[in-house]
Amino acid sequence: MGVDQYGRVSVEKLRRKVIDATILVSIGWASSEIGTIQPMQEIADALHGRGIALHSDAVAAEGLVSIDMRKVPVDLLTFSSNDIYGPKGIGALYIRKSINIAPIMPGGGQERGLRSGSENMPAIVGMAAAAEILASEMPQEVSRLAQYRDRLIEGVLDLIPRSHLNGHPRERLPNNAHFRFEGIEGESLLLSLKDKGIAVSTGSACSSKTLEPSHTLISCGLLHEEAHGSLEFTFGRWSKSTDVDRVLEVLPSQSAQCGHPGGS
Repeated sequence: MGVDQYGRVSVEKLRRKVIDATILVSIGWASSEIGTIQPMQEIADALHGRGIALHSDAVAAEGLVSIDMRKVPVDLLTFSSNDIYGPKGIGALYIRKSINIAPIMPGGGQERGLRSGSENMPAIVGMAAAAEILASEMPQEVSRLAQYRDRLIEGVLDLIPRSHLNGHPRERLPNNAHFRFEGIEGESLLLSLKDKGIAVSTGSACSSKTLEPSHTLISCGLLHEEAHGSLEFTFGRWSKSTDVDRVLEVLPSQSAQCGHPGGS
């Protein structure tokens, strides 16, 4: 199913796509690439009572967006530990009591028959501790990251002509700023910024090793050359206000050297 220019799912289109044989709808809570947050409350309300299970991948949204399962009737929700500064290689699946799923690994019957095998207790405890820390810090952290994001977006669009913001201008993750630059190859700008000590991305972590244009950006209606001229900036726990200053100092000149008409 298609999305709009900001990468948002149309609830009306979703309603029309659902048929009697539909048993599951899976939608990411937010895009880790362009930062757009989906209207999960509206999506859940549209599917509620139709006998369709709703799954959401909340890895990009966890710790950055308020997720209250008492308010949003999502049936299945997946999380990742390494995205909340916890142990790598472990995740969690929330299953609403009314939902029955087939075992992932049949055998010994552990995890109520859903996944046999010994549990990785150190990783489980580590993820739980990371989640507790994240929850306690979330209000202040979200506000801090959003300030960095907004200042970067305003600065880039002001300083660099023919630069554009990808993703939704308001309904977006507080730590994400995703731009496209006309007449420039994102990969060359990425390498130039890397030489200046600034780490950015040209796509999601899952597809960063391919030279194909981002399917996320293509689905938003961008041309291949526009998708190739895009860069993603994200902030995290150790980001500082001076990091924004550094990007705004370096990016205009580097974009000019890479073929963009902006900058000095």
